[in-house]
Amino acid sequence: MKKYMRSAASKTLMAHCMKSFCIKTHRLESSYQQPHFFILNKGLNSGKPLNNACPNCFVCLTDNQEDREFLFWLCFGLWRSKSFHYLLKGSVIPFVTIDESRKLIRESSTKASCKALAFQKAIQALQLLDTNEQKIKVTLKMIDTARQAIFYDLMKEADAG
Repeated sequence: MKKYMRSAASKTLMAHCMKSFCIKTHRLESSYQQPHFFILNKGLNSGKPLNNACPNCFVCLTDNQEDREFLFWLCFGLWRSKSFHYLLKGSVIPFVTIDESRKLIRESSTKASCKALAFQKAIQALQLLDTNEQKIKVTLKMIDTARQAIFYDLMKEADAG
């Protein structure tokens, strides 16, 4: 059996293109010191990156904050593009496996790292869209509250008269 040896140039390229990370199943009693984020692993939102833990998630641990941000937004893009949907298993409660999630993130990370400028532009666009979406949600909530208040005042006046 022949063992494949990487050249020095190949090792340098891989070190430059690959982000170092570890994905594990999150345990509720666990706490993490190094930069990390969580990845939902059950339901139709599987693959969604989260800043806070929930019962059904993986934890992605990184060596530094820069890698954490890169991988968080990579997962966000993969989730938004429904890339995790191809990995879903199960009929009642769909889920993604840790091995397939790891593989998808590793392959996508390599591709994104080697196209750093395009990836950075895409992430900026995603962040801007996400910010605008949050603002719109707040506005819609305020509109709903205003509707309730208008109708409440109308009914209140009708009772008083």
